[in-house]
Amino acid sequence: MSDARTTSSNNLPSSARVVVIGGGIIGTSIAYHLAHMGCDDVVLLERDEITSGTTWHAAGLMVTYGSLSETATEMRKYSKALYARLEAETGQATGINHCGFIELATDRGRLEEYRRVSAFNRYCGVDVHELSAREVQELFPLARVDDVLAGFYVEDDGRVNPVDVTMALARGARMQGATLITGVAVTGINRHRGRVTGVTTDRGDIACEYVVNCAGMWARQLGEQHGVLIPNQAAEHYYLITEPVAGISRQWPVLEDPANYGYYREEVGGLMVGLFEPVAAPWRVEGIPDNFSFGELAPDWGRMTPFLESAMSRVPISLKSGIKKFFCGPESFTPDLAPIVGEAPELDNYFVAAGLNSIGILSAGGLGRIMAHWILNGRPDVDVTGFNIDRFHPYQGNPDYRRDRAVEALGTVYKCHYPTKAPATARNARRSALHERLVAAGACFSEASGWEAPSWYAPPGVEAAPGELSFGRMHWWPYWEREHRACRENVVLMDMSIMSKFLVQGRDAGTVLERISANRVNGATGVITYTQWLNDAGLLEADLTVTKLAEDKFLVVVTDTMHRHAETWMRRHIGDGEFAVITDITAGMTQINIQGPRSRALLQAVTSADLGNEAFPFRCARDIDIGYGRALCIRITYAGELGYELYIASDQAVNVYDRLVAEGANHGLVHAGLRALGSLRLEKGYRDYGHDIDNTDDAFAVGLGFAVALDKPGGFIGQQAAARQQAAGPSQRRLVQVLVEDPEPLLWQAEVIYRDDIAVGYVRAGSYGHTLGGAVGLAMIEPGETVDLQYLQSGHWEIDIAGLRYPCRCSLKPLYDPAMARIKA
Repeated sequence: MSDARTTSSNNLPSSARVVVIGGGIIGTSIAYHLAHMGCDDVVLLERDEITSGTTWHAAGLMVTYGSLSETATEMRKYSKALYARLEAETGQATGINHCGFIELATDRGRLEEYRRVSAFNRYCGVDVHELSAREVQELFPLARVDDVLAGFYVEDDGRVNPVDVTMALARGARMQGATLITGVAVTGINRHRGRVTGVTTDRGDIACEYVVNCAGMWARQLGEQHGVLIPNQAAEHYYLITEPVAGISRQWPVLEDPANYGYYREEVGGLMVGLFEPVAAPWRVEGIPDNFSFGELAPDWGRMTPFLESAMSRVPISLKSGIKKFFCGPESFTPDLAPIVGEAPELDNYFVAAGLNSIGILSAGGLGRIMAHWILNGRPDVDVTGFNIDRFHPYQGNPDYRRDRAVEALGTVYKCHYPTKAPATARNARRSALHERLVAAGACFSEASGWEAPSWYAPPGVEAAPGELSFGRMHWWPYWEREHRACRENVVLMDMSIMSKFLVQGRDAGTVLERISANRVNGATGVITYTQWLNDAGLLEADLTVTKLAEDKFLVVVTDTMHRHAETWMRRHIGDGEFAVITDITAGMTQINIQGPRSRALLQAVTSADLGNEAFPFRCARDIDIGYGRALCIRITYAGELGYELYIASDQAVNVYDRLVAEGANHGLVHAGLRALGSLRLEKGYRDYGHDIDNTDDAFAVGLGFAVALDKPGGFIGQQAAARQQAAGPSQRRLVQVLVEDPEPLLWQAEVIYRDDIAVGYVRAGSYGHTLGGAVGLAMIEPGETVDLQYLQSGHWEIDIAGLRYPCRCSLKPLYDPAMARIKA
């Protein structure tokens, strides 16, 4: 059997197919999986030694419980299974110990959160059991349980040895033909016409087809050298190890108590107390030293003592035990606490896997498999919309932004994850031209892709503040309901400047957009078209609108979260010899949506343009005058009512807004925020890419086949695959609209749906249907048999909400205005 010793730096190869940069657990896992998938021309370069950086000092928890992301949960499950079999494959132990894991709930918010998580995790195959306080103490006898409401227990979760796992992955990679080289520093990237061609090192160059940046907390600095944005930031991270504690056992489960900032497990006969304090300390914002490979930081006892005392109070004997070690080692965190994964939008074939937010060990196996598949097959095979590197914007790499957000990021790990919780730090980075007007109107702002976006509006005399968070009806419920009903019954104004907007111009603009769009978008001038962009497998890459303004000028509008993804997709599909220019006009164009049955009456009162049904039909797009300003007016809706979107140059936006509000007083105009938009669109069953549809879906399974023009002359990307999908008939996985028949419970995300007592799917996005009279959402149903009208109308349907089952209805058609009569009125 080959051993896991790495190759000498004197034997640097001249070429490879893939070069992986970084020898921590992420890099070695990617090399391992690339090699196992048949790519035997893989070179991993590590500047120091395997496991240097953060892997060597990780706590080694191997926990599958806790996520409402199917992708994240499956990554964890795969990792655990991989680590369990690696020793047999490689001869290298991983230290895996299936001692179990318990999450403690000590307040009502966490109890509901964990019950919701448990229901979803069980659906994903994680065997979670809810325990009483007495049962928790039986499993972890030294724990104080007087305030414990429940524990959530996974018997075969536990821990691994991070160094051993990494060495096993390294050995497994070499056994399959990969080359791992230590003591070689990557100093640069070679490129040609926007594509990677190789790496430069302090020992010479390696030509390659792909590069994978797995440099951990150095990933940002390495990426900056190549013009690639990777906004992770190191922060201090602590754990304490006590002197030996009598009676403690390695077979006791890992215990986690977020309310007291701590996790606990046996360590060399003592107790490890790990910490995720609520207010963290960023480290070396200016840059991580190159030689900090196996370093540690001096603990800040003054700052950490209150948090440490709180954590140790869960296991009181720890307060009386001697302290063997109080360790502080930096780990990197991301602005939204999700990993940074995928192909960089700035440079073709440059991949990144970094920013694991202290869950690198338990994610590494699954992430390595995903990355290997993505690189070798050209696309991921799981939903990556929440992880994709192209979700970030350049300002998020700024030192001030990283410093301020890092204070909050680490602490968020152990805070209750309420569904409407918004970041509190690094705010006001992006503001609409109407921001001050919206403040005066009572807007309570949340963050949407860095934008300050109105969530809801407070009435006069009420503070526009989020208030106490919960999973139930919060204090702003009546304000939200008022906005929702105003749109259904009258007229609302929404500032939607957060939407990503691009002008695509030039001789071949129409040709390019027609080729990448599944629908016909290069038809008559002055028409907006709803379309999807597909990849070669016929799966969704984007969901958007294209408006043809002239023969050589188009407006592309896509959701805020897909900004750089859509821009990159367009850029990468302009062919050699084609002339098309993409201009990001998001910040330069303010978007105001006027929606509701009285929207036409309001707009007609402020413009000389004829907005009558014949002169300005549904999907019409035309420049109109409003006050002293001009607006591109498009008759379209995302709320399910008669409505219009106005695109106004930002220098004229306030003038247009003021004119609309002044006239709106005569029409009962109400300001509405994103909370209302969410409930309105889910009542109508409108999709939102990155939330209820993603890159694993085809258009027919999610009810968007009407927007796929299979007979379009010239074809489009993904046409052949889409034709096969349509020919296959009704799918065994379908996105359906869900309505809870009881008006009291609420849907947020990941609630599991049962048919005849069998779990068949879960809610991807939920809200409350104030018109329909119950919680409403979109859910993916995957029962292993054809999902059609007969299937949905038969059987007994229920939905699990925080451990309780409620009757529900599932429909392929919108439950609100299925004939679109109101939209086309």
